[in-house]
Amino acid sequence: MAQHNITLKSIQKNFFRAQLILIVTLALFLGIAGTLINIQFETQKRDENLQNVAQTIAGSPILTGRQEEYGEDLTVLKEYLDSLQDSLEDIDVISVVTNESVRLYHTNHDLIGTVYDGTIPKFGHGGKEYYAADDSGPSGTQRRAYAAVYNVEGEYTGFVMAIMLRENIREETFQTFFIFFLITMAAILMELMISSELSGKIKESLLGYEPDVFSAMYQIRDNILESLDEGIIAIDNEQTIQFANQAAAVMLCGEQGREETIVGKPLKSVCNVELLRHTLETGEKEFNIQERSIGKADILIDRIPIKEGGTVAGAVGILHNRTEYTKLMEDLTGTRYLVDSMRANNHDFTNKLHVILGLIQMEMYEEATSYIENISMVQRATISKIMNTVNEPAVAALLIGKVARASELNVKFVLREGCYYSSGAMSLPAEALVTIIGNLIDNGFDAMNEQDNRNGEPKELLFGIYSRPGAVLITADDTGAGIGQEHLEHVFENGYSTKGEGRGTGLYQVKTLVEGLGGTILVETQEGIGTSFSVSFTENKQGGDERGDEYVQGIDCGR
Repeated sequence: MAQHNITLKSIQKNFFRAQLILIVTLALFLGIAGTLINIQFETQKRDENLQNVAQTIAGSPILTGRQEEYGEDLTVLKEYLDSLQDSLEDIDVISVVTNESVRLYHTNHDLIGTVYDGTIPKFGHGGKEYYAADDSGPSGTQRRAYAAVYNVEGEYTGFVMAIMLRENIREETFQTFFIFFLITMAAILMELMISSELSGKIKESLLGYEPDVFSAMYQIRDNILESLDEGIIAIDNEQTIQFANQAAAVMLCGEQGREETIVGKPLKSVCNVELLRHTLETGEKEFNIQERSIGKADILIDRIPIKEGGTVAGAVGILHNRTEYTKLMEDLTGTRYLVDSMRANNHDFTNKLHVILGLIQMEMYEEATSYIENISMVQRATISKIMNTVNEPAVAALLIGKVARASELNVKFVLREGCYYSSGAMSLPAEALVTIIGNLIDNGFDAMNEQDNRNGEPKELLFGIYSRPGAVLITADDTGAGIGQEHLEHVFENGYSTKGEGRGTGLYQVKTLVEGLGGTILVETQEGIGTSFSVSFTENKQGGDERGDEYVQGIDCGR
């Protein structure tokens, strides 16, 4: 807990320091730049104002056209310029000097009539009769604007000075700097508040870890997820892929997924099934959901919602390739059917023991001996034939068990001549074959047990399984009552059965498995005669077509 707090403080401290340096540097730069630009602008504006005032006074009729009417009486001139200066807040001093360097007017009336001993302006430079310059005078350092005065005859009679004292200019500059300083400090304060809030958000989003630690954890997590055989895929609430390890990409896109990234793509562009939509809508967890023909693999999927604040923000799918599960299930299935076979044989053996016991009690010893030799030969022959015919342990164990079950039901189980199955002929899961064969045989047993023995004819189930490279054919024929035409078109529907409620799933499951593996299933029936089912698989077709049917029919079925 202490380490966690130190980490949180370290993140916030480092982020705050970086933000502080950045914000202060930027604010000072903008503040200084703004101040300098404003000062330059104010200086230009000030010079223009001084020049305009000087020009206006220099061109006034009181100094040009009518000066001779006033003679030595300067009262009108003084009153005019005094009132003018009172109306101009930015002008500190106005001075009018004759061409003989006598002050005709000065804001300080004590200097009127005195000799001007300051800088004599030089007009005509650049074609202008006015300009601004820095200088000093009786009032101290100052900024002056000079303008030449000419009489009505065009003769130069003196000049006018409009003056601002440097002391007042410095005061204005300081006010400008102070305003910009306050603005800069306010900006820094606001940025620091925003920075503090942002650092808290980043700290929360990083779950309290340092960025380098978080980066290392991400790399470790990425390596772990990429090393898994299970596919991991995560989407947002708009079904855009946010993460997918290579295993998921290969399951969804085949080998092409190793080269092309699917992250950032819509899920529907990668997978033609709405893989996680139900999870996004309901927010419910689902496990071991079977999804067939998604992308390039047959998978099981665990669906887990991602929630933020009680709202579903996305979903994670854990994809399991059924290949490994199928191998394990095949081993378990083979063991299970071996147990079933042993149970059925044990039951049958008990019945035979009762027969032998009865013969012995009846002192029919020769008959007992003959019976024992006969059943022993039949048993050995049956098991040997099945083991030699089928090299898939799970399927062989199933057939041995069904032979024993047929004996219990008084059904003759016939393995057709010429049968042979090799698991190398086609890549078919043993689990699927066990389900298909088991349901077809059980369906035949049920059909024959529903009717009375017809005219003493035996109940007989003929089973065949044949294979050659790229093709497999399975047949199951019974001598039951057959299927009525009104029921024939419904035999593969889920839940449809004439045997009562809770039935009708076996043939539906068989058809689903067969079509899922790219095979076809056909049924032929004749009422009062029996029913025949055939299942075919070829590597050349998906579903039934003429070429695939011809390929399967090329197998010697022994029929």
